[in-house]
Amino acid sequence: MADKAVDFLKEAVSNPQTIGAIAPSSDGLAQAMVSSVDWERVRVVVEYGPGTGSVTAAILERIEDRDFFAVELNETYAQGLSERFPELTVYHDSVENIDAILKTHGAAQVDAVISSLPWVLFSEDLQEVLLDKMLDVLAPDGQFSTFTYLHGLVAPKGKRFRERLEQRFAEVSRGDVVWRNVPPAVVYRCKR
Repeated sequence: MADKAVDFLKEAVSNPQTIGAIAPSSDGLAQAMVSSVDWERVRVVVEYGPGTGSVTAAILERIEDRDFFAVELNETYAQGLSERFPELTVYHDSVENIDAILKTHGAAQVDAVISSLPWVLFSEDLQEVLLDKMLDVLAPDGQFSTFTYLHGLVAPKGKRFRERLEQRFAEVSRGDVVWRNVPPAVVYRCKR
């Protein structure tokens, strides 16, 4: 477990603009993320930025017969995910290419996107592009679940990200603070 945390920290220091965390998501945050999804309405699920797989493991406990795949930009994490979860299809790519990835995967659209991307670290332009690309492939009644760290709620970039969500989704709600995460975090649940 300590080796995993050290490996995570090395990747975070090497890639601060794409990792955006100092530790893997806690089990509490992973459970909050998957609990925010209405699983009765989901057939195809994609995870954006699964990292070391904390949230991935929680999704795999819920998916049953659903189609689930992940998109991870970091090569080290993508390889580690494939080794840890051999039953999972992991695309080593950018979520900016989700339309092409979905075509390769053989699905027409996704019903839920569960994201651990560091949205508040992205430029406004990149946020716009990634959100729009996601909405292009998200089903009309699709769901989007992501999180932000507690301090991100009051930071200007965090507030702008929330505004972007509210502009694009019919419903945006925020869960309770997950205090047992480093740092504490909150989950956004968005519905079209």
